Amino acid sequence: MSKSIWLHEPNLEELNSYNDKTIHGVLGIEITEIGPDYMRGTLPAKTETFQPMGLIHGGANVVLAESLGSIASNLIVDQTQFYCVGQEVNANHIRGVREGVVTGTAHLLHAGRTSHVWEIKIENEAGKLTCVSRLTMAVVKHS
Repeated sequence: MSKSIWLHEPNLEELNSYNDKTIHGVLGIEITEIGPDYMRGTLPAKTETFQPMGLIHGGANVVLAESLGSIASNLIVDQTQFYCVGQEVNANHIRGVREGVVTGTAHLLHAGRTSHVWEIKIENEAGKLTCVSRLTMAVVKHS
C-alpha cells in the first residue's frame, strides 16, 4: 500500500460542502474518493456541461481536472504558511461523451517547494480514457 501524501486528512463531506456556490455546484462536480496518493471526482454529462454538439465541453473537462489537482495540492501543504493556485493546465480530449458521468483521477507527479505537478485522467463509465490533463500548481507563501 502507498504511503499517504496528505498533510491534512481529507474528508469527502467537508470537501463537497464547499460546492454549493462555486463552479463545482453549477457543473455538478463531486469529490467521490480519496486514496493514499490520489483524489477522484465526477462530472455529469448534462446540458450545463455540454458544448453545442451535445458532448461534454473540453472546458468542463479542464474544470474537473483543475479542481481535483487544486483541492489535492492544498491538502499537501501547511495551510498556515502556504496556499496553492493553478499556474498552468493542459488537456488532450481523446473521446467525446454524450451521456452518463465521467470520473477524473488526480495523481501527484511532483511536489516541490514552489510547485506541484498533477496528472489527471478522465474516463467514461465504460472505463475508457476521454481526457488526460496535466496541471501545475504554484505553492505561494502567505504574506
